[in-house]
Amino acid sequence: MPITAMILNVAQSDPEQLALVGARDRLTYSGLVEDSRSMFAIVDELHRTQPLPPTPAPETDNIPITAISTTSAYDTSRIIAGLAGYRAVSATIDPRWPLNHQLGVIRTTGIGVVISDSPALAEALAASGWTGTVISLTDFRARQAAALPAPAPAVRDGNEPFLMLFSSGTTSNPKAFIKTRQQYRENVAVSSAHLGPLPGVATLAPGPVSYSLTLYAVIESLATGGSVHLADEFDPITMGSRIAAEEITRVVAVPAVVRALAEAARRDSERFAFVDLVVTGGANLPASIRDRLGEILPTARLISYYGAAEIGFIGDSRDGDGTWIQVYPSIGAQIRDDSGAELPEGELGTLWIRAAACSYGYVTGTTEAVLRGADGWATVDDQGRIVNGMLQLAGRAGDIAITGGHKVSLPEVERAFETYDNLGEVCAIALDDPALGSIIVLVIEASTDNADNAGKAALLNHARARLAPQFVPRRIYRLDRLPRTVGGKVRRTETVDLIMDGQGQRL
Repeated sequence: MPITAMILNVAQSDPEQLALVGARDRLTYSGLVEDSRSMFAIVDELHRTQPLPPTPAPETDNIPITAISTTSAYDTSRIIAGLAGYRAVSATIDPRWPLNHQLGVIRTTGIGVVISDSPALAEALAASGWTGTVISLTDFRARQAAALPAPAPAVRDGNEPFLMLFSSGTTSNPKAFIKTRQQYRENVAVSSAHLGPLPGVATLAPGPVSYSLTLYAVIESLATGGSVHLADEFDPITMGSRIAAEEITRVVAVPAVVRALAEAARRDSERFAFVDLVVTGGANLPASIRDRLGEILPTARLISYYGAAEIGFIGDSRDGDGTWIQVYPSIGAQIRDDSGAELPEGELGTLWIRAAACSYGYVTGTTEAVLRGADGWATVDDQGRIVNGMLQLAGRAGDIAITGGHKVSLPEVERAFETYDNLGEVCAIALDDPALGSIIVLVIEASTDNADNAGKAALLNHARARLAPQFVPRRIYRLDRLPRTVGGKVRRTETVDLIMDGQGQRL
């Protein structure tokens, strides 16, 4: 993994340079090296002293797996960074997942040690017959402080597995996959060429490290000799103070946090004056957020990247709403139909990617889904079209509806309402229809702000002026609150269920 080589180099050339910074704790590069020695000593002991250690998934090449399931972004980052220089596979498990999802991935993948403060998880694992070890973060820190340090970390072979990630965990059973060190080296090569993690750059990456966006920000910063500032959540006042005090110039965050950042900067722009680059991903970026940030911080660049955790960075957008993507030169992209045949330019279909950073496949037992085809190209079932060399995203396979023989991208329907004043969050869904196959339905999240201006006639007129006829919703409902994942994304399938159960108010 590239971070170990860079950590060792910076620890020698500039030992006091900051590597990881939390709300209360910080580690220099030299401190990170020493921290990793005592950390691995404890992790290695925990694995070796188990009477019946769980068998790691075969994709790990029998390397023991250590999982971190804590809300502390700082501790999760330091453990992942610390174990990177040793024979170890790390996994991040979101503690906000349903308990049965956490239990399932631990047992299915053969995780042997879990660092967690959740009594419920510890009890469930014990009751399930799991033979691994759960240790609290407090106990882990205490044992680490008294440990006899292991030998210094070292750069390891690129083919060695080092990180287990998960592609889901909120609405379905999580799919696990392995990243080798070389795959991450390839990913960092793409990121450093296009997304601005440079030596000495201070990056703020607020949010759980179980999110791939935050995790990648940590790794790319350490891999390029920068400093990464962590926060468990984005608090505008606290973050503004930290940006000013630490002279943070780069922010990596999901679009919802970028929106909050823009609002905080509007109230006190001087605190955010150091920011010259904002990188976002993980969800669609409404053009309104880009415009707002551009007005408030006119010298800051905003890059909206597109990628998949299994595949890596694919491309980015630097204007508009982020749906038109410039694919990076080292990445291959094709649009294929259900039979696997490549479609002509402009036709909507499944996106297939060829990338050196792509994982080989999913971990056995966690899913039957296939990531890579026999030709080495991979798909996570994102839908899109290619026009004049640009990739236009249309959502996942479940985001495409067939109505009257036409393919309709539900995210495209939603984007048409981003310019509707004071409307708030919306979700486009498809409901079964005997004549058309399905009909397009718009569901609005109710609020006092949009109670008066969200009339059916006005909404339909707005849609007709911006959408092709087959995209215009045929029904409109209002819900008190749209269902969301733990990361804040609207759950389309659960929205359908709520409407079908009669919980929505039809306009």
